[in-house]
This record gives sequence, C-alpha cells and structure tokens, in this order.
Amino acid sequence: MENAKILIVDDDPDFRVVMKTVLEGEQYNVVTASTRAEGMERISADKPDLVILDVMMSTWSDGFEMARELKKNPDYKDTPIIMLTGVEQRTGIGFKSTAGDPEWLPVDGFLDKPVEPKVLLAEVKKLLPQKA
Repeated sequence: MENAKILIVDDDPDFRVVMKTVLEGEQYNVVTASTRAEGMERISADKPDLVILDVMMSTWSDGFEMARELKKNPDYKDTPIIMLTGVEQRTGIGFKSTAGDPEWLPVDGFLDKPVEPKVLLAEVKKLLPQKA
C-alpha cells in the first residue's frame, strides 16, 4: 500500500517542520513549500493527495488565491485542501463559515492555528482518499 502524499504550503519554517514531523509520524509522505509559487511547482511535480495551505504568506491573500487556482484547474480540482491558518487571530476576521464556498473559499476543511496534532490528523484522515 502506497502512503498518501501531503503538501504543506506555509511561510513559517518552524510550522512546516512540526507539521511534517506529525504527519510523517503517521506514515504520510510529506513535501513542503514556503510560497504560493513554490507550492504550485510542488503540486505539479509531486501530485499530492492532499494540500495543507496557509492564507497569509507573501501577501495576505496567497492562500485564498492558491485554493481558487487549484479548484479551477481540472488536474487538481478534486485534490482536498485543508486551510490551516492564523488569519483570524492576526486580523480578527473569521473565514471558517465561508469555507467550502466554490467562489470565495473553495477548501474542503478549515482549521485555526494553533492546532492540536490530533485535530489535524482527524481532518486529514477524513479528507484523504483511501489509497490501495
């Protein structure tokens, strides 16, 4: 059985390391990117089964734009996206209620930072297709 591949796109190097460690501890294959552009390159090269995406990276809206771009692309539209972000904590604006909106926030899951590893893992397991 091949382990699922997860792409983490986040500009915080410490966060990427911690999340990668948590996910690899559950036998997932993990690749990371620190920018939206790098994330798009990794998606094309690595074909992940799931993407974990921050909102605010190089710009305050990179994650939103990347999610929209992926869901409009026939090659990636079915790839689950978990938005994992501290945007509400930093801006005071909550976006969780709009998660799943196909135009505004086309993501399959939305979690706030900081997140407990067990909460993240539960969301990942819920959204990942079972690999045979």
